[in-house]
Amino acid sequence: ESKLFNGSEKDISLSSSKLTKKESLKVQKKNYREEKKRATKELLSTITDPSVIVMADWLKIRGTLKSWTKLWCVLKPGVLLVYKTPKNGQWVGTVLLNACELIERPSKKDGFCFKLFHPLEQSIWAIKGPKGEAVGSITQPLPSSYLIIRAASESDGRCWMDALELALKCSSLLKRTMIREGKEHDLNSSADSTHVSLYGLLRANNLHSGENLPEIERHHFKDQDMYSDKSDKENDHDHEESDNDGLGKSEESDSDTSERQDDSYVDPEPIDIKETTYVEQSPEELGEAGEAAQTEVVSEENKSLIWTLLKQVRPGMDLSKVVLPTFILEPRSFLDKLSDYYYHADFLSEAALEENAYNRMKKVVKWYLSGFYKKPKGLKKPYNPILGETFRCMWIHPRTNSKTFYIAEQVSHHPPISAFYVSNRKDGFCLSGSILAKSKFYGNSLSAILDGEGRLTFLNRGEDYVMTMPYAHCKGILYGTMTLELGGTVNITCEKTGYSATIEFKLKPFLGNNDSVNQISGKIKLGKEVLAILEGHWDSEVTISDKKTDVSETFWNPTSDIKQRRLPRYTVKFEEQDDFESEKLWQQVTRAINNKDQTEATQEKYILEEAQRKSAKERKLKGEEWICKLFDQDSVTGEWHYKYADTRPWDPLNDMIQFEKDGTIQTKVRH
Repeated sequence: ESKLFNGSEKDISLSSSKLTKKESLKVQKKNYREEKKRATKELLSTITDPSVIVMADWLKIRGTLKSWTKLWCVLKPGVLLVYKTPKNGQWVGTVLLNACELIERPSKKDGFCFKLFHPLEQSIWAIKGPKGEAVGSITQPLPSSYLIIRAASESDGRCWMDALELALKCSSLLKRTMIREGKEHDLNSSADSTHVSLYGLLRANNLHSGENLPEIERHHFKDQDMYSDKSDKENDHDHEESDNDGLGKSEESDSDTSERQDDSYVDPEPIDIKETTYVEQSPEELGEAGEAAQTEVVSEENKSLIWTLLKQVRPGMDLSKVVLPTFILEPRSFLDKLSDYYYHADFLSEAALEENAYNRMKKVVKWYLSGFYKKPKGLKKPYNPILGETFRCMWIHPRTNSKTFYIAEQVSHHPPISAFYVSNRKDGFCLSGSILAKSKFYGNSLSAILDGEGRLTFLNRGEDYVMTMPYAHCKGILYGTMTLELGGTVNITCEKTGYSATIEFKLKPFLGNNDSVNQISGKIKLGKEVLAILEGHWDSEVTISDKKTDVSETFWNPTSDIKQRRLPRYTVKFEEQDDFESEKLWQQVTRAINNKDQTEATQEKYILEEAQRKSAKERKLKGEEWICKLFDQDSVTGEWHYKYADTRPWDPLNDMIQFEKDGTIQTKVRH
């Protein structure tokens, strides 16, 4: 009885001889008030003392968006602490267990699911963290009044439920016993600190009585009459039985938990995954800077083909349905062409780590400009992709030992729309978008307009950078030298940070000199304030001038050294390619163009295009809609999205490697 009121064994030994059943009510009330003060102190000590832990392990928690996140959960008397990782203490939140209820939850998925909730749908979260943190680490949004939790197996889940039940109903006894055992452990053990086992806790709990209200709850009640001797004995008996029932499970829980904790810190076993085989691409041909690489003198034979072509068109006409001669074709698909922007994807890896938002925008702009200097020799146009055509490739980042995957699909033929998705979760970025290719004829010139946008996302920051594309302009079709240029104004905007960039690609003026070829000018702004000015050429040097300091320096210059540091690109092994993958689909046309056999190239190209027309007619007769393999279109916004997109931040303790198989980009996880 004195143990119940005073709460410590030391008090029992000292006072057992002095205190009798006739002890005055006044002394009892004094002890009761001291006990209430001590309860508050114990709760704070429980949260901050690293030795006081009931249970700790990885658990999956479902967010408000119904996706699961693996988090490190630490159960202490009265509270459940949630962290992103066990090592560096990235606190996510603290659940106050005193008002929570616990129930098993049915689930079709593997593992064991249970729900921790407030019966009146009030918040279960503490306002501050164990170290006074006001804001938790960024993760997916979590519900306010409940948590749906999944353990790896049924045995693990049962152990967690037993431990949570104990923490819910017996937090007073837990705090008291564990703090005492923790102190004894510190005195008798080595310097290595080990948390108090759940088995030890239950063993101690079995020896003592008192299924009381948790101290944190009792603290908020007015003084009430003390328990009678009879009720104390009944509680003592009931509690003893319930503890005996859970003892075996607790022993199993302790050993299982320690084994799983060890797994988090050892190197993973050799990874056994079935993934697509990629082979390194042969050295690529890079066009020279300046106008020389963008001009072509058309032979008399090909001029006659152009005149034949011009008879089919009129100024202002869209050329998407016009069959172009093969001599102007670059021997690769437009889906392949769109991948030219990622040979310097390591700039995005750097940007994802950059803490300063202004510097982050500058790195994004630098990456954007790095995608233009690769150009074919002469005036060439890539193949128009066939509906359903796909293209896959990847780049290996030697510095971060990561991979950037690129997946593209022709999702529409009329109008011609190409959708693409780029992912490197380990380095913290992904990019998606779609391009509608349109061509306009103006008599002696034509423009290829890329209508659409790309959306770059930094996964750890939740930032989106939306960007547009310049158009390609070809002049000198009827007279003069045929020349290709880039024109138009592009925008790169980040709504979350407020930073934006505007870059104008300038066409060569009628009386311009060689220096006026491929010129660009641009601005980097915060809101409406201009922070920096960009000037230069998109295929050579670009300088940046800071408006505040008035200092100018080289911002981007694709020197020979920079070109040598291009990330190596890998393409899918030819034997593993699907029949509708770009390289295999266009192989006969490509072979003929490389052999300079325009007649055969035209015939092979006609065979592919005619097969596409035939398939379209058959679908129309049957009333069937084309279903894309890798992308879906949003019925509201019209945007195209990769079906297997994974935009979760990389978890270094659980995510092992990102790989690609049959067009799906996946992640091999440890658990």
